[in-house]
Amino acid sequence: MNKTVLYAIILLTLPLGGRCVCADNPFVGHWALTLPTGGPGWLGVTEKDGSLDAAILWGGGSVKPVTSVKVENDRLVITRVQAQRRGPDKGKKITETITATLSGDDLALVTVKARPDGKEFGRAEFRGKCTSPLPTKPDLSRVKFGAPIELFNGKDLSGWQALSLKAAMGWSVEDGVLINRTHHNEGGPRKAHTNIRTEREFDDFNLTLEARTLKGSNSGVYLRGIYEVQVLESYGRPVDSHNMGAIYSRITPSVAAEKPIGEWQTLDITLVDRHVTVILNDKTIIDNQPLLGCTGGALWSDPLRAGPIYLQGNHSDIDFRNLVLRPVVK
Repeated sequence: MNKTVLYAIILLTLPLGGRCVCADNPFVGHWALTLPTGGPGWLGVTEKDGSLDAAILWGGGSVKPVTSVKVENDRLVITRVQAQRRGPDKGKKITETITATLSGDDLALVTVKARPDGKEFGRAEFRGKCTSPLPTKPDLSRVKFGAPIELFNGKDLSGWQALSLKAAMGWSVEDGVLINRTHHNEGGPRKAHTNIRTEREFDDFNLTLEARTLKGSNSGVYLRGIYEVQVLESYGRPVDSHNMGAIYSRITPSVAAEKPIGEWQTLDITLVDRHVTVILNDKTIIDNQPLLGCTGGALWSDPLRAGPIYLQGNHSDIDFRNLVLRPVVK
């Protein structure tokens, strides 16, 4: 059984009211983190046969398992051992220790790193908030949707705004298509390009759109600004949680349903009660599965907050059209 399924089973067995963690171990549960940078993160702690396990999302990238986790003197102690990817310690094994103390549904956390010689650096404080238990799986046949909202008018970027005013704007409209074109210096460092988001924010909804991947396309559609549905040129690859239609690093499609590069592909996405369904090219690849927390690149970590649709444009070229959202009518 993979860890994503295990986490889902544990959460679905928790009561739907009151505390969001297990009574026997108050650290077990899902935690929305606000990292030292102010950015979003996520921590999931599980317990099986008396042993603890955990996974963490640190801002961008994927949800990753930790090296060890234990409770000492009423504190949760997590260690991560990773090879540094950049900077003066590139290639060195760095040990990070994260210590958390609990007050109600809030965590106060401290991180500190140590080089192989034991010298510590990078101490920082941050915080976490326990996430309420996942609702039961919704009966989508009983969900009512409102009138369709066209998110893209086919003419210009009305209703959209850049997420970063410092990054290059690669988004424009061409022949009724919303396109992103990145511009990088040959042989030089990659140039930062902005993501864009809708000015409006939404709760639960059904979203339909068409996407066309180009050479090396790596983009995404963020639901409520925190859950990324991956849009990737992955035709011909085996299923993976980083491929087209996946919930990035969290939910793997049940089947590979991509079309070849350059063809328009349809995505039909339903988000209700923190459960998601993804239909890619008329094939259901994710069927009403629970969303355990935010994905890399999220705008915030709170899963109950309304948010925008945002399109990832900082990696590569991608085309979109016919973006239509129907909000859930409560």
